[in-house]
Amino acid sequence: MEFIIASDYDGMSRKAADVVESVMKDAPECVLGLATGSTPIGMYGCLVEDTAKGDVSFANVSTFNLDEYCGLTGDHDQSYRYFMDQNLFDSVDVDKAKTHVPNGCAADVDQMCEEYEQAIEDAGGIDIQVLGIGHNGHIGFNEPCDHFPVITHEVDLTESTINANSRLFDDISEVPRKAVTMGIGTIMKARKVVVLANGEGKADIISRAFTGPVVPEVPASVLQLHPDVTVVLDAEAASKLDIA
Repeated sequence: MEFIIASDYDGMSRKAADVVESVMKDAPECVLGLATGSTPIGMYGCLVEDTAKGDVSFANVSTFNLDEYCGLTGDHDQSYRYFMDQNLFDSVDVDKAKTHVPNGCAADVDQMCEEYEQAIEDAGGIDIQVLGIGHNGHIGFNEPCDHFPVITHEVDLTESTINANSRLFDDISEVPRKAVTMGIGTIMKARKVVVLANGEGKADIISRAFTGPVVPEVPASVLQLHPDVTVVLDAEAASKLDIA
C-alpha cells in the first residue's frame, strides 16, 4: 500500500488524477472504476483540463461506476449518472455507450446486479478503481456489517450515511434509503485501487482503515489485503496516520 500525502485538497486532486492518467496512458483501452461524492470532484476537474489540453484521452476507455441510489432516474440531479455527466462525461471525449452506472430504477434489481457483474467481466475487468471512504469506513455503499459482501447488490443505507448525504438534498426525507453498489469482492478484483480522502473529519477512519485490523465493521480495511492500493490524502486526512 502506497500513501501519497498532499498539502491540501487541490494537491490531492492533482496527484489522484496523475495516478489515474498513468493507467490511461499505459493502456488507452483501459476500464475505469469510478466514484461519486464531493471528494473526487477536484480530480475529475483535473482530468477534464488535461483532456482539453490533449494530455490524455477517454476515447477508447470504458467506465463502471461503484453505485447508484435506488429510485432516482439518471436525469435526477442527485443521481450518480447525472453527477458523472456533469463532472466528467459531458466534458471529455468518452463514448457514453461505454459508460456504465447501476440502474437504480431496475424492475428486477437482482437481475440488474448480475448483469452489471457480467458486463464488468465482459469488459475484461477493472484496471483501476477510484474510491472515496465514508466516515464509517464504507466504500461504495458497502456499510459496516458482519461480513464482506461479494458482488454488486442492493443495500439499506445506514442513518449515518443518509445524514451525511442529506446536505445534497432539500430535505433529509428526500434522501433515498436504498442503493445499489459494487460488492467488496467486485472492488477487490480491480487490478489497482486508488483511495481519495481529504479533511480532518476523515483522519480517524483513515487511521482505522489502513493501520487497524481487517474487519467488516470497517469495510475499507479489506483494502489492506489488495496487492496494489494507492491512498491519496491531504495533510488533514493524514494527520492521524502512523505509517513511519
